[in-house]
Amino acid sequence: MDEICEKFLDFLEVIRRLRAPDGCPWDREQTHESLKSYVIEEAYELTEAIDIGDDARIREELGDVLLQIALHCQIASERGSFDFGDVLEGISQKMIYRHPHVFGDASVSSAREVEANWSKLKKAEKKTESALDGIPKDLPGLLRAHRISERASKVGFDWPDIRGIFEKIEEELNEVKAAYRRGNAAETQEELGDLLFVIVNLIRRLGGNAEEVMRQTTLKFSRRFRAMEKILAAKQQELSELGMGEMDRLWEAVKKREWPSENDPQGSG
Repeated sequence: MDEICEKFLDFLEVIRRLRAPDGCPWDREQTHESLKSYVIEEAYELTEAIDIGDDARIREELGDVLLQIALHCQIASERGSFDFGDVLEGISQKMIYRHPHVFGDASVSSAREVEANWSKLKKAEKKTESALDGIPKDLPGLLRAHRISERASKVGFDWPDIRGIFEKIEEELNEVKAAYRRGNAAETQEELGDLLFVIVNLIRRLGGNAEEVMRQTTLKFSRRFRAMEKILAAKQQELSELGMGEMDRLWEAVKKREWPSENDPQGSG
């Protein structure tokens, strides 16, 4: 533990030195606002490293995320607002307060009870007006839809069973078709949004997260698409030279290479 503390203090000194008057010109110019995009970018790079399962890369990306946190803390410290110690103290107190079943006398019997208790404590702590308060508006669309539907569900605003969600999907799909047949582009887009939101709810009820599901599906599509391109490149051909039927046959061939059995575990997409 002493070794970790020493390394942590050394790291903070590196950050302080970078921001010093005789430090790095680029680091000295950074502000909370200028660093916002880097925080998001580094988080996504960490997510990608986790997907790959590369421990060395996960370690590196965790360092990059920590760098962003340290820079923000140093910037705040320079104007006398807060420092890294305040951040650590704040998050420690929050975890203790929101886990009374670990640090107090409360008793829970399941993860669902933990989540319900967490929500109650958070609402009391922040004195929010709505169950939806605190969800960042700049979250990716699917993730924000998941969080909003999740919050609504925690106060009972949800379908009583999965069958109701499937029925709602059929209803929304019919409304999309009707709007399309009327030739109303704006209405069609709105109905597509309604359909997508219900699908997000279905994924949530089945234990998934729409953002993660979409990310994995996109990775799968990209992998298979690149495989198609590679096969054609070996034949000195391009996808644009193929008809739709040929593309479909090539796509199916690539899928069979990934999953030799008749049924593709990842679906027909």
